[in-house]
Amino acid sequence: MKKPVLQTPLVLVVEDDGDAREMYEVVLAGSGFRVASAANGIDAIDKARTLLPGLILMDLSLPSLDGWEASRRLKDGASTRDIPIVALSGNPIDDEAGAGQVFAAALMKPCLPDDLIAAVRRLVGPFHP
Repeated sequence: MKKPVLQTPLVLVVEDDGDAREMYEVVLAGSGFRVASAANGIDAIDKARTLLPGLILMDLSLPSLDGWEASRRLKDGASTRDIPIVALSGNPIDDEAGAGQVFAAALMKPCLPDDLIAAVRRLVGPFHP
C-alpha cells in the first residue's frame, strides 16, 4: 500500500522589500514549498483569505497596513484564524504586546535560510515534496 502524499504546503510571504521577498521565495521553493507573496498588509489579508495558505511569513514593517494589524485581522477572521503566522522583524518582538497570541513564532531579520526552513517545517508538519 502506498503512503498518502500530503499536499505541499503553501507559504504566503509578506514582505515589502523586493529583494528580501524574492530571497524568501527562492529558499522556500528550493525546499519544496509552494509560495505566494504580498508586498503590504492589505494584499496579505486578501491573499490569505483567498488562498488559505498553510503558513504566513509576515514582515512587521509594511506600508498601507503594518504586519501587526494585518496579523490581528487574520486572527480575527473565521477562515484565517488557524493559519500560523511567523513574524519577521529586524527588531526584538515585545511579548508584552501580545505577540504570543498573534504569532506562532518570530524570526529576526536577516534570518539564515536554515533557520527559516526549520521554523516553517516545524509549524506546517511533514509533507513529501
